Order: sequence, then C-alpha cells, then structure tokens
Amino acid sequence: MKNLKRLLGASYPIIIFLPVNLVVLSLSRLGLSLWQSERVDATQGWAELFLQGMRVDLASLCWLFFPLILLGTLFSGNNKFGKIIQWIIKLGLTVFSTFFVFMELATPAFIKTYDYRPNRLFVEYLNTPKEVFTMLVHGHLAALISTVILTALFAVIFWKFAQKLSRDLYFSKWKYRPVLFLILGLLAFIGARSSFEHRSLNPSMVAFSNDALVNSLVLNSGYSVLFAVQQMKDESNSSEIYGKMPLEEVVNTLKGLNPRPETAYISAELPTLTHNQASYQGKPKNLVILLQESLGAQFIGTLGGKPLSPNIDELAKEGWLFDNLYATGTRSVRGIEAIITGFTPTPARAVVKLQGSQDNFFTIADLLKQQGYDTSFIYGGEKHFDNMASFFYGNGFTRIIDQADYSNPTFSGTWGVSDEDLLNKANETFESLHQQGKPFFSLVFSSSNHDPFEFPEGKIQLYEQPQATRNNAAKYADYALGEFFKKAKQANYWKDTVFIIIADHDSRVNGQQLVPIKHFHIPALVLGADIEPKRDHRLISQIDIPPTLLSLIGISGDYPMIGFDLTKAENPNRALMQFDKNLAYMRDNRVAILQPNKPATGFIYDERTGDLTAASLPENMAKEALAYALWGSYAYKNKLYKSDYLLKK
Repeated sequence: MKNLKRLLGASYPIIIFLPVNLVVLSLSRLGLSLWQSERVDATQGWAELFLQGMRVDLASLCWLFFPLILLGTLFSGNNKFGKIIQWIIKLGLTVFSTFFVFMELATPAFIKTYDYRPNRLFVEYLNTPKEVFTMLVHGHLAALISTVILTALFAVIFWKFAQKLSRDLYFSKWKYRPVLFLILGLLAFIGARSSFEHRSLNPSMVAFSNDALVNSLVLNSGYSVLFAVQQMKDESNSSEIYGKMPLEEVVNTLKGLNPRPETAYISAELPTLTHNQASYQGKPKNLVILLQESLGAQFIGTLGGKPLSPNIDELAKEGWLFDNLYATGTRSVRGIEAIITGFTPTPARAVVKLQGSQDNFFTIADLLKQQGYDTSFIYGGEKHFDNMASFFYGNGFTRIIDQADYSNPTFSGTWGVSDEDLLNKANETFESLHQQGKPFFSLVFSSSNHDPFEFPEGKIQLYEQPQATRNNAAKYADYALGEFFKKAKQANYWKDTVFIIIADHDSRVNGQQLVPIKHFHIPALVLGADIEPKRDHRLISQIDIPPTLLSLIGISGDYPMIGFDLTKAENPNRALMQFDKNLAYMRDNRVAILQPNKPATGFIYDERTGDLTAASLPENMAKEALAYALWGSYAYKNKLYKSDYLLKK
C-alpha cells in the first residue's frame, strides 16, 4: 500500500475512492434487485444486470473523478497552492460520493411512484421545492428523514476517509507528473467512454430486457439523473434518438394517415396547417375541460376498473364515452400538452415547460380567444407549478384562478384546495360569465387525487383504510365531479356548454414492459344538453380530443393539429404513448416501440392481461411510428406549430 501511495502521489485518495464507490453502488443495486427479484427473474438477467451495472458505475465515477485526477497529478504539492488543491480534491471526493449515496437512498421511493430509477422527472421536481417538500413530509416522512440522516452520516464518513487517505502524501517531481497524468487520464477516459465504438456509453447500450424498470436498475441513479440533465440541453432534437427522416417525408407520411383532402392544407410555411369545418353549425357553445389528476381507467368502474366512480358511471349513461383512449404520457404537463395544443409527445419535456413555446405556440385557448371567448385556467394549487402560468398566459389564456384566489376554502392540502372548492369556484365563474353574455372556454384542473392524497373527511364511504390512499382519493375526485354536475345541470349555462371529463394520465404507470400500455388507458366523457349518449370503442389518442371539441362547439378554423375530428366518420385506430425515452405506437393490437439508438421493435398487445408479446413489425408501421416521433421535435425546432394568426404576429 505504501508503494502504491508513493507511485500515485496526490492521486492516491482518488484511486482508493473508486472501488469504495463501486462497492456502495453495487450493494445498492443488489438491494434494489432483490426487492424487485420477481421482475429480474422474469428477464433471466441477473448476470447482465450486475456486469453491465459495474460498467455503468465505473464510467460514472471516471467522468466525475477525471477533473480531480487532473488536479492531483499536475497541481498538487506541499506549498500553499498545492494544499488548496488537496483540500479541493478531498471536498470533491466527499461531494461526488455523497451525491451517489443520496441518489441511491432516494431511489426506492421514486421507483414506488414511477416504476423507474430517478430520471428527468427527478430534476423537474427540483423546480418546485415547496410542493415537493410538503408532499414528502405528508406522504413519505419516514423515507425523507432516513434519507437526510443517512446522507449526512455518509458525508461525514467520506470526509474523514478522504482526510485519512490524504495524510503523508508523496509528491513526485514536476517532470514526472505529465507522464502520470497521461497514464491515469487515459485510463479514466477509456473508463468513462466504456466503449471503443463511435458512441460512448449510454443507457440504450446496457438495456437488455423488455422491462423498463430492470433496464433502469442497470444504471445507478446518479448517472441516470446526470444523463437526463445532459439530454435536456438539446431538446429541440430530442426525437432524433429514434432515427432520421426528412421533414417532407415525415409530413407526407402523417398526411397519408389522416383522410383530410390535400386542399385542406393551406400553408406552404406551416405544413400541417389545415382549414377545418365544425360538425356543429349552430351558435357556438362554451367549452369546459375538467382535467382529472391521475384518474386512469383502473379507477373507473364502467371501464372495467375498481368500483370507485359511481358518479362518472352514471354520467356515462348520459354522454359520449370514449372507452379506448390512451394518454400520451405520464405527467400532467404531457396531458395538458395533448389536450390544449394537440401536440404529439416527444422524449423532451412537454411544450408547457420548453422555452421556445412560451408564446406564439398554437393552443385551442388562443384560437377561441380570437373568436371572442373568455379563456381561463382554474386550478386549486399554485399557478407557477410546472411552468403552467408562463405557458398559459403566453398562449391564449386571459385569466388564471389559483390557490390565492380562494378566500375561504373548506379544505386545503399539499397541492392546494380540495376538488370541491375548485369546482365550486368554477361553477361560480361560469354563472358570472353567462350572466355577462360572454362565451367562455375553461381548463379546470383537479389536484386532490395526488400523493399524499389529502381530501376532506366524511365526504365518501372509504374504499379502504386509512383515508389517505390512492383509491380513496380517486373516489373522492369522482364525488366532487358528481356534486359539480348536480349544480351545473341546474345552471343557466348548462344548455350552452359542452363539458369533457378527461384524465391527464394514469396513476403509478408501471409494469414489466418497455411501455406499460395498460397504464396509459384513461377515461374521457363528453357531456352537455345536446350530447347524444353513446359508447365509442375506437382506438384514439389524447391528441384527437381538441379537434373533436372544437367541432362539437361549432368552431371552424385553421390550425396545425394532426389529431382526428371524432365527430366525423373517422377512425384514427392509433395511439401514441411516451414512457421516459421510449415511444409506443399502437394500431389495433399491434405495437411498435421506439427506443433510443435502436431499431423499432414489434409486439402484440393483450388488452385483457396488459402483456406485450414480441412479434414481427411491418415496415410501414415502423415508418409511421418514426414519423409521429419526429414530427414534434421538427415542429418545435422550426417553429411550425402555429395558426395563420400566430404566423402573422
């Protein structure tokens, strides 16, 4: 050991910290894998999991420790400057090692919620510390406390260990240092790239199974988050990880999937801009979108889910129920993106959060605003969450009502006022607008059905104990909707308004597939005085909802949305589902799944069991999937998602 210390000099502590971190990360992976052993067993991938996991861990450590190696070999010494460098090295070793430990400690709670290691979502939540901290305190207090204590304990241990290793260091002569740096630096570079191929190591290289969770276990959580941050820098090109196709071919492929005549396309500058004639030709109606947090089909009795939705089940007998609708993603902003803009999902963040779409980006709110509508967003929480206020104000919403506008709510929780308070405020707003003779459009977004599932006592017969559970919160959300429609049906605005109850996404999207399709199934129910009761079995996506709603309320217009108007005899027979970096494109029961830097793979989906079985993939379906995947990135990057009005601004 003394000879090694003499040979490595100031780089000695860095080299010793490498195996220490490898052991810590491997033990964490072992614990997580044993916890999810049933999933790992199903992939028969224990050896692959740990061998590739070690590769990822080594690459992660080499990337982070490379600057420390540079400092240790070239700049350390016994002089004052050299001692500062030594202190920086000790601090760096402590911070980097503690970071990896913290991320591993945070992983079990994240997996419980998202069925995946911490990734981009973990980073995005850091932008809303108040809401996230409150949620953790109320719903995950034990995990929060233990993570903080253990992280602090490991930080102290790492600092003391770094100090111990840094005692009595040998500093080689200056003429030998470049040689030492070249040797250690080259080894670190090779370890960091972990490949002699054109591309350096990335998650797709070590993915080996059809279970997204197991593939994520190969990574360590620190690497997963840092890779996500790096990918977020180039979100305008995000979909190119799936392959390449010229823009013209993308557009022509998508045009071929929609039966609009060529004469409907009206702009050379905006390739998907079309003129659309509404099916309803009477006086334009109001539009209310009741966006339900996490209310997947699994909670809706009439869709074969748990018996938690007696009010929606009864309302379904009075309205137009879509029973084969799939969400485009797993986050609220992805649902908002699809329902308000009709935009296709991408591996990047939803356009609600992207800098280039904060104004001059098409939304149905902006279209309706130009038609003289009062446009509003009504929410029980704080409007800044997930960048909603900036996006909405910049793209057609004239008013936002948020938590600060409820003078005396009956109940407030982590995410804002209760759904009852929210819907009472919405009803009051609509009655006032109707009295003023203003047509209105409103997006009303619920929040009670969100971890930690807080809602007022005594409102429902609990499905299970204790009260604050996912199932009970879903049942309360249904109760609040039932109370709202009792009032709405008696209100003067009822006969002039079209309503839709629709989920933003399902709750806890998980499963043993690359994309757990079963957990993208969501309800959508259109209601109104003139809505004919029916049950619609067509396979559709959230992006088909906004064109359909515009047609239902009598708004003809020009827009770039590529979704279908379901009031007409059209059957999209396709759904798009973004699950982290994977995109599923489903037609009938055939599924094409796109993964980063890999060819598209084919599957057959069993709706009853939720299973995906590997199958051959028709060439035309792979091309269609890639066209849908690339369109969003092309449209965002080249500013193609506008109406004529926005083009002239």
